[in-house]
Amino acid sequence: MKIIIHGGFFSESVTDIETKIAKQQALLQIVKDAYAYLQVHTAVETVVYAVSLLENNTLFNAGIGSQIQSDGKIRMSASIMDGKTSKFSGVINIEEVKNPIKVAQVLMNEEDRVLSGLGANQFARAHGFDKFSTETPQRKAEYEAKVKSNGQGTVGCVVLDKNGNIAVATSTGGKGFEIVGRVSDSATVAGNYANSFCGVSLTGVGEDIVSNATAAKIVTRVTDGFTLEKAFEKTFEELKPYDGFAGAIAIDYKGNIYHQDSHPSMVFASFDGEKEEVFK
Repeated sequence: MKIIIHGGFFSESVTDIETKIAKQQALLQIVKDAYAYLQVHTAVETVVYAVSLLENNTLFNAGIGSQIQSDGKIRMSASIMDGKTSKFSGVINIEEVKNPIKVAQVLMNEEDRVLSGLGANQFARAHGFDKFSTETPQRKAEYEAKVKSNGQGTVGCVVLDKNGNIAVATSTGGKGFEIVGRVSDSATVAGNYANSFCGVSLTGVGEDIVSNATAAKIVTRVTDGFTLEKAFEKTFEELKPYDGFAGAIAIDYKGNIYHQDSHPSMVFASFDGEKEEVFK
């Protein structure tokens, strides 16, 4: 059993040392809590659990603490993919929901599994998700000052469970000040993809990630026989012509864990019951 999570990107500025330590501690605690949860739950259940913990932490740009768009509203996106069944579900630009990833989880059982905007909102209300404002004073102040924080990004999780099944989940609060209607990579197969061979979750600039079809490429290459490292190497090379900004985490069916970013620095943590790793 293996698990790796990410919490977007983070500036390495010395003046941010307190935030850096807080994120390291938060990621390590969440990845260990999720690993304990994994002992008696499936890969799909665990990625939802881990991402919901990340959504509930204001240090990260997903769920509570999401960025505010150009019209003053918060719209979030999240998705799940089950590597065993190849089912993908997600919500795009959903509003006033505490945990978008949990709405995506309910959609796994529906025929129409990716909903956006009004449809996503109506589905959430109809399935017992009460209205919840994810706006924080910090995000409001940033919006009013039109200054973006250095804690932007997306959160995600990849899990390999005791039965060898892989699942992945990704959630984002957007990039901040975006045009209304902008679609994040987090609810697409470019930013969140898995099959029985590999699972990958992305963070970074959504437009760059979609242009490169990053997650789907990595997973396909592992399926076709590439090692996880080589699949990352080739796919990240393809970001370079347009200086693509991306970070990715992954686990393959052999239990190999890998992560890479094109620009410093993605924040992440992994755990396998014995060995822990957290971004430096």
